[in-house]
Amino acid sequence: MAIYRMNQIRNMSDEELDKKLEELYAELSQQRVLIAGGGAIENPSRIRLLRRTIAKLLTVKNERLRKTEAM
Repeated sequence: MAIYRMNQIRNMSDEELDKKLEELYAELSQQRVLIAGGGAIENPSRIRLLRRTIAKLLTVKNERLRKTEAM
């Protein structure tokens, strides 16, 4: 199950995108620390989901950047 769908991401403002990116990076970092520490995480597939959601957010952010540069 996706954390955010593309239509939800596209409807976010730039500030919301930045805020969500920070939150997701922090959560991903926390999950990686748990793994590195030898602990077992509750949901190992969460890392994959976090990485994919971060990629989606960055994709939309870059699309907007390129759109403003082209004008």
